[in-house]
Amino acid sequence: MDTGDDRMNATTGIRSRIDESLPGGIVAVAAAIPAFIGYTAQATLDGTDCTCVPVKIGSMAEFDAIFTGPPGTRPQAPRYRVTVLSSPPADDGNDDDAVDAVGSVSCTVEPDPGTVYWLRDSVRMFFANGGTEARIVSAGRFGAASGHAAALVNALVNPNVRLADLQAALAALKTSTDVTLYVVPEATLLPDADALALIQALLAQSAALGTCLTLLDVKGGWRPDPRTWPQDIAAFRQSTGDIGLDTGAAYYPFLITALRSGTMDYTDFDGGDARSLLPVLSPDAMSNPAAAQLLQAIAAGTAPDVAKNHQALLIASPAYAALVAIVERKAGTLPPSGAVAGIFARVDADAGVWTAPANVVPAMVADLTLRLDDQDQAGLNVDPVSGKSIDAFRLFVGRGVVLWGARTLDGNSQDWRYLPVRRTAIMVEQSIRAWLGALVFAANDANTWGHVQGAIEQFLTGLWQAGGLQGAKASDAFAVQVGLGTTMTADDLLNGVLRIHVLLAITHPAEFLVIAIEQPLAIG
Repeated sequence: MDTGDDRMNATTGIRSRIDESLPGGIVAVAAAIPAFIGYTAQATLDGTDCTCVPVKIGSMAEFDAIFTGPPGTRPQAPRYRVTVLSSPPADDGNDDDAVDAVGSVSCTVEPDPGTVYWLRDSVRMFFANGGTEARIVSAGRFGAASGHAAALVNALVNPNVRLADLQAALAALKTSTDVTLYVVPEATLLPDADALALIQALLAQSAALGTCLTLLDVKGGWRPDPRTWPQDIAAFRQSTGDIGLDTGAAYYPFLITALRSGTMDYTDFDGGDARSLLPVLSPDAMSNPAAAQLLQAIAAGTAPDVAKNHQALLIASPAYAALVAIVERKAGTLPPSGAVAGIFARVDADAGVWTAPANVVPAMVADLTLRLDDQDQAGLNVDPVSGKSIDAFRLFVGRGVVLWGARTLDGNSQDWRYLPVRRTAIMVEQSIRAWLGALVFAANDANTWGHVQGAIEQFLTGLWQAGGLQGAKASDAFAVQVGLGTTMTADDLLNGVLRIHVLLAITHPAEFLVIAIEQPLAIG
């Protein structure tokens, strides 16, 4: 005859076997895995073309092996054209860096727009700033040079960058649920109408998937006009539309990096025609005969060693050294999204996804294309018309360049205006969803519900203890609801639907601190 203890032991054994069939604890998913979309020199993985295929990389060496070429291949660099001006331009008060003084010569040093691509250097900025893993989606190969210099305006358009290519690469990410950031540095190289269409496509896809954010660069940040740059901001805000604003963040202005330092030489001018530098290096026959003679030898093909010639020109001509410094600075000017993705990864690793990715000094950044002050940033933070926020990079005395903003585009939203809030919510949801995948064959009953509730509560308790949720105690920080009559109906059970409600009190950043200062004055 069975005793009560026997029945209890049998029941306990059955429950133990059921619990063992359910998944263990929830593990937080990585929240800073970017997908970089753009143009590459090649796209070959294991001998197979991988254009429009998301490829996982963990280093620049992996990037170059797949997308640049064999070891020793010189990465693509913009080609610059030097135009000597007959007379210095009148000072119009617009310090836009369009006209360069090289010794006694005034000239323009502008890139051929068909040779400007930003994907590889943006990936380099990602790894330099703390990134560890990324996906690369090649949208196609580099196109031909345009054969002329870019116009002296703040908007740079590369005719080889096409909306259809970037849209096809974006579509390839629709099933990549492990990607948490979209980064398209070359989006600003599109014409205005195409850039608008791509921005809206990026935000729409990130909103529809609910698994990622889009990091956007503001068109016009490459060379902003110090007087009219707010017009670029207004145009950008208008271009973003109204869909998916809480899944996007925008950054301004462009960064002047040190990535190209020591990498440029005379082959990067006018397609390698060294004679084009003669009017700058030796304006007349006798001003610098050594430099003139070397340029002639290079042009004639009698001096084929580029590295040796480059060093000789640096010694012979201060004007050449100045020209090289100019193009290294200009070629190193990049949209900020790649660096921001790296900063996200660094802050996540050091402090957690719930920490604002701001007040951070980016690596490899020397300056900004526009130096903003408090009033300028106030206009970026909050726009009374559109409500769309833009995050700024600032230059502070004693610190250098600092990322100084952590808002989504949805500046009017009480729930989603802050990036750490939005990113934490995505991380929590995706972590739970990934864990729930193991329950596909579990019974939709009280035992499963209890296991689910316990696992989620344990996961959120850890998040609260780490500082990711607000509240004096765990019950103030979150609540998990699951069960018949609570989150599910009888029809849900019949249809095999498991519904869970998770309520979170996510930590908001203290974006502004008010300091009161008193100074006693002598009474006189």
